Amino acid sequence: MEEQLRRFSLDYFSLKGKTAIVTGANMGLGMAYAVAFAKAGADLYIPHFTPETETVRKLIEEAGGTVAFLQGDLTKPDYRRNVVADCLKIFGKIDILVNNAGISQFGDFADYPDDAWQRCIDLDLNAVYYLSHEVAKTMMPRKSGKIINIGSALSYAADKKCPPYATAKHGILGLTKVFANELGEFNIQTNAISPGFLATEVNRELRADPSFYDKITNRIPAGRWGDLDDLMGTAVFLASRASDYVNGWSISVDGGFTTTL
Repeated sequence: MEEQLRRFSLDYFSLKGKTAIVTGANMGLGMAYAVAFAKAGADLYIPHFTPETETVRKLIEEAGGTVAFLQGDLTKPDYRRNVVADCLKIFGKIDILVNNAGISQFGDFADYPDDAWQRCIDLDLNAVYYLSHEVAKTMMPRKSGKIINIGSALSYAADKKCPPYATAKHGILGLTKVFANELGEFNIQTNAISPGFLATEVNRELRADPSFYDKITNRIPAGRWGDLDDLMGTAVFLASRASDYVNGWSISVDGGFTTTL
């Protein structure tokens, strides 16, 4: 027992020498995960859909990391295969996968468009399965890996006017358990982060509506919306050796939002 206690150190949280794929990390929450990994010592591979990459490149390189990019659509099988192949060509291995990329489209339920439903499910759920499956096949022979799926407060409840998003995010938690079950014997841990309401550019207009802002804030025991850096420690923990016996679970980073009525 004493040997086990002595061997623990903060090095358990280090990602030095690791390679991480973080989808959609050229913006928003994904950028927070990628920069956190770089600060912990990892190199990054970023599949992205929108073109802007300079901000995240600068932040990763300032942290001492190396980063590579590949633009494309994760709902396309050829692109997913290219992501895996290109990352292996550049870095030689994949230690960590964060399935961050996603979309949502709001609309009235009665006439919610079928194509909007399909787009959201294809990216927010189906692409997560297919990319994770492809990456897992490279992790299994090495008997090492971390897969982190991104859920939501809507992984636990539903809200109006976003039926596919809530459905997909519920599915993410089921998918996380499936991969944990299937891959645990290969020393691959699959977990999820479920962010709550974080102040980002994407929701600036929503936060400017006092009635909506107050409704949400009053339900958060922390009394505030989260910041991007509130996510970064959890991401590093789930990507690191420190979480080797955590498998199949979701950590809600929401200031307590999902604990309240």
